Amino acid sequence: MKQKWKSLFAWSTAASLLFLTACGSQQTGGGSNGGSGGQTKVVSIGWSGPQSGGAALYGKNTLDGLQMAIDDINAAGGIKVGKDTISLKLAALDDKYLPNETVTNARRLKTENKATIIFTPHSGGVLALQNINVQEKFLIAAYTSEPKVTEAKNPLTVRIPPRYDIYPKPFSEEMIKRFGKKVALVPGTHQYAKDWTTVFKKTWTELGGEIVAESPVDYNKESDFSAAVSKALAAKPDVLFVGGASQPTALVIKAAREQGFKGGFIVMDQAKVEEIEPILKDPKLLEGVIGVQPASLYPTEGTRKFVEKYKLKFGADKIPTSETLYHYMTMYVLAKAMELAGTTDDPAAIKAKISDACKQLTDDKIPLLAKGLADDGALITSPTATTMKNGKYIEIPLPAPK
Repeated sequence: MKQKWKSLFAWSTAASLLFLTACGSQQTGGGSNGGSGGQTKVVSIGWSGPQSGGAALYGKNTLDGLQMAIDDINAAGGIKVGKDTISLKLAALDDKYLPNETVTNARRLKTENKATIIFTPHSGGVLALQNINVQEKFLIAAYTSEPKVTEAKNPLTVRIPPRYDIYPKPFSEEMIKRFGKKVALVPGTHQYAKDWTTVFKKTWTELGGEIVAESPVDYNKESDFSAAVSKALAAKPDVLFVGGASQPTALVIKAAREQGFKGGFIVMDQAKVEEIEPILKDPKLLEGVIGVQPASLYPTEGTRKFVEKYKLKFGADKIPTSETLYHYMTMYVLAKAMELAGTTDDPAAIKAKISDACKQLTDDKIPLLAKGLADDGALITSPTATTMKNGKYIEIPLPAPK
């Protein structure tokens, strides 16, 4: 009987060790890298942005790009960090486009999901996070063209798109030449729109233009823009300056056309003409619009392949915006940077390897591939602009990003 119990104890101990070994091969979170044999781990990538309100579609575009990249990376076997195999998982929280909510969400993503990288697609949220991210040790992947983001010299911030102050001068010159010097402003009231508007007003007047009316409106809450547009048009402008998320921007343009406006539109880079056009349903309404060129037209093989993949997933009539393509590209760059840095939880080390990561990826596979990371923390990209003229989109030359 005593020998029987000894045998049973030995069997139980061996079984327990086998069970613990199996369980130890898979961990969740962004902890330290594995032991000599390597482990399989799941690392969370954080995102805080609008999933409700007027900017919900904008938020979805960024999430679509991130999720597609994560799915493709995982399908290819994940990434190798040291001896560990890493699969990625997207953790997304709605901040309703409110900076205070962005901070709350980021802290949750850091503590509950162990996220070392947190994407945020609006300047207010990014600027708020820059007050806490160094102390709380996470890298901000900032999808905003707000120059203040890089001017803050935050060591743990990567700005994804080019800064917006490259757009006002070529946009203004084109509109003054085509339509005239009188502009009325119907911008959004969110912080990004306020900052864009300040730069635009200075640029327009320096070029000899006149600001005849200002009628800001909350693009994230309003759905009827007729009153704000009527106020602006009463000043008899040649051009309207508009912009927020694509859907409400389209409604502002529609309201102006319905009230008889025949002039041009300067559209902030947040709104995308490829999203505005299907909402308006009539390309003639876009005549004289100037804005950021559709990213789907970027002339690389990687972009072409991504557009095809996107259409297969979401429908042949769907076109990915620059938000989608930039997020897909950036996730690939950061995943490669984690591999090169040999860590998933050291944000400074990951950022330091971004330029090397860009060089190791190829633009026949990755859309809009950045050439590296500038000293100020901005990805080095090649922006383009477009205007609708005689029913066709015409590319507008832009200066190199600063």
